[in-house]
Amino acid sequence: MGKREQQIFRDTLINMGLVNEEQLEIALKEQQNTGDRLGDILVRLEFISREALTKALASHFGLIPINLKEYNPPKKVVNLVPAAVARRYKLLPLKLENEILTIALADPLDFLSLDNLEKTIGYKINPVLAKEQDMESKLTQHYGVSEETLSTLVTEISESNLSIAGLEGESIEETGEDAPIIKFVSMLILEAFKARASDIHVEPLINRLRMRYRIDGILHEIQAPPKKIQPSVLSRIKLLAGMKIEEKRLPQDGRILVTIMGKTLDLRVSALPSIHGESIVMRILDKSSLLLGLGELGFIEEDQKKWSEVIKTTNGIILVTGPTGSGKTTSLYAVLNELNTPDKKIITVEDPVEYQLSGINQVPVNPQIDLTFANALRSILRQAPDVILVGEIRDTETAEIAVRAALTGHLVFSTLHTNDSASALTRLIDMGVKPFLVSSSVQAILAQRLVRTICKKCIENYQPPVEILKMIEQEMGAEILKTATFKKGRGCEQCNNSGYKGRLGIYELLVMSEKIRDLVLEQIVSRKIRDLARQEGMKLLREDGWIKVCRGITTAEEVISNTQSDVVDVEE
Repeated sequence: MGKREQQIFRDTLINMGLVNEEQLEIALKEQQNTGDRLGDILVRLEFISREALTKALASHFGLIPINLKEYNPPKKVVNLVPAAVARRYKLLPLKLENEILTIALADPLDFLSLDNLEKTIGYKINPVLAKEQDMESKLTQHYGVSEETLSTLVTEISESNLSIAGLEGESIEETGEDAPIIKFVSMLILEAFKARASDIHVEPLINRLRMRYRIDGILHEIQAPPKKIQPSVLSRIKLLAGMKIEEKRLPQDGRILVTIMGKTLDLRVSALPSIHGESIVMRILDKSSLLLGLGELGFIEEDQKKWSEVIKTTNGIILVTGPTGSGKTTSLYAVLNELNTPDKKIITVEDPVEYQLSGINQVPVNPQIDLTFANALRSILRQAPDVILVGEIRDTETAEIAVRAALTGHLVFSTLHTNDSASALTRLIDMGVKPFLVSSSVQAILAQRLVRTICKKCIENYQPPVEILKMIEQEMGAEILKTATFKKGRGCEQCNNSGYKGRLGIYELLVMSEKIRDLVLEQIVSRKIRDLARQEGMKLLREDGWIKVCRGITTAEEVISNTQSDVVDVEE
């Protein structure tokens, strides 16, 4: 800040009554020693709050507040301001009209530095004000990681408590000129952990390298290094995962073990050749997230009671259904934790074993040596278990063995990929299992989805649109609206301005009755089975979701997007 600007700044602060002369002099002396921005020093010395300073200066300088999330400036406009300048002053170019460049500022204090920027870029500047947390994410999205930034990651990662091992658990050493790349990959994993991401996507595009985290089921683009160091980044990940670095024509799978602050993560890595390079996805298996109790899964009281009773039966098949990523493994591990007592022998066959459970015998599938679900299940039966978990019923052979195990005194848990609970019964028949075997062996089916829950930090009361209220009334009846408490998240730093943080399940629990068994024997279509189950008290996925919307746990948008094919009518 020049002398003239500094004097304007001093006069402004004093005239507005934000600080006095003595406080300002103390701050100016501190600035001479540290070189920090004057406003930051005033806040640090507690002469003024950040909120008061921002609000007063924005008003004084006539800065109009905007919602930065609504803007997506074109690359040619963003490139008018160098990345280093944008990051230093936390600003983002938005649009260029009639030789006037509109720039969003996160801090009104930077208003006084725009004169120099105007001279540098050659355009008159129209400043507007944006929230700082919005600015951080936008800067990451539009500027990514520059080459000079990579070297600064070394210090950041060195100070974090992170260690990475390869497939067999050996330490991967950092050497020589590759150290910045090594540190960058470590940062990529560390930041994914901090962001609660379930997957890391590294995607080569025609002119850039795109990186994204999947958080609570939604993909978010993050900072990425320059395209020209793409080969080094991909090679580093493949090395850690135990893959063949020189093989770029065939898909490969690998594994990375990561310890962050004493917490062990298991990353399952997939490399897929594409026309612009290998696309890599790292799925993060957070072992602690799989150790939930039944009460933490999100069941409503009625369904939790039914589920707790049905899993304690002594024999039969209990299925959990849903698409990939719907939380089936978490639900089944919660069941195993509940049943894991000294008087029971429990054996699982999984692909992969996602968490090692104390007191339970777990068998990993290995197709390379013909250890399939079916072959493992045959051997498991000779071990005289009480409870068996089959990770997934993928074929007729596995289905038939599981059914026969259930009919010979074993309690079998497994998963299927069906949209609802009733469809699981017809799926088994379609796979070749005889209807009388399905009818007599299956005890219950739990269909599920995951919906995002409202952030507890920024949750607030909310009145949904009339269309949503009408939809709930049509599908659930008017009574539920009388006691409904609708909530939403306004967005904050804790939830990355999404309004959501965390997920829980919505469920559809079908418990077999004699009437339903009869319909299965008659090979009646799944819709008829579903209708009968509803008459007997089953709640559909969508209905369970509406209950949680009316309790202020999630939002209507989440329920609708996850149950689009599950529309119901209360008069059915």
